[in-house]
Amino acid sequence: MAKWTPRHEAPEPLEGPIVATITGGTILWFVMFLVQVPFYAWFEDRDLTWWVWTCLAGAGLGLIGIWYVRGRDAAIKRAKGADTEPREPGAPA
Repeated sequence: MAKWTPRHEAPEPLEGPIVATITGGTILWFVMFLVQVPFYAWFEDRDLTWWVWTCLAGAGLGLIGIWYVRGRDAAIKRAKGADTEPREPGAPA
């Protein structure tokens, strides 16, 4: 079998409002959890309680995601700021 080699370069990743997207998704997971809690007995009767706990897990993982993407966004902004700062003559690069 021949070794696979790419024929062209990969495109640049798409950047968008990542922090807002992750925050919105986390809120959505938590709202779905809150909507399902009053019906817990109905889910339990049908052996579907995993639906409730999946929503709570999604909200918890979303909180980790918010922390991660906020740090990533701050690091990207710091890197862009460091690139645009004027350097003194003779200063190391």
